[in-house]
Amino acid sequence: MHIDPAVYVRDTIRSVPDWPKPGVIFRDITPVLQDPQAFRVLVDLFVYRYMRQRLDLVAGVDARGFILGAVLAYELNLGFVPVRKQGKLPFRTLAEEYSLEYGNATVEMHTDSVRPGQRVLLIDDLVATGGTMVAASRLLQRLGANVVEAAAIIDLPDLGGSEVIKQADLPLYTVCSFTSRADQADVGA
Repeated sequence: MHIDPAVYVRDTIRSVPDWPKPGVIFRDITPVLQDPQAFRVLVDLFVYRYMRQRLDLVAGVDARGFILGAVLAYELNLGFVPVRKQGKLPFRTLAEEYSLEYGNATVEMHTDSVRPGQRVLLIDDLVATGGTMVAASRLLQRLGANVVEAAAIIDLPDLGGSEVIKQADLPLYTVCSFTSRADQADVGA
């Protein structure tokens, strides 16, 4: 019996209704991380996608993007750089502000984390409104990097983030997507 790896990962993701507020369905990746087989399948999906591409670094977005990004960088024999929330990095930083539905936020990177011309894969756990991913990409580009692709485990297309990312001319790959309805999901976006 053949099991689609993306479906396997999607089916391991926990949906938590009404968290962090009523009406929201939170897509929790911790069951994937806790299950050695599901975690390996997830990592392998990304490794197989990127193993033949010319990349120099993986950049992971604070905080869950660090988990997958660091493992993927290790598996691909690449360096890893964190894209952090403001005020978390100890050395000289460059910052990029972006809008949220309730205000603004800022991501930062060390000024020496990438060199001009380096080819970078940008990764996070999910795409919601797209603001963080686009801001991280702009930050990398300001440091001279070429962002080859943005990647995430989950796309929440009803929130419009994947369209925002595509409008920013940033290629996007996600393993699966969930609509706002709890009973609908897609794989291989």
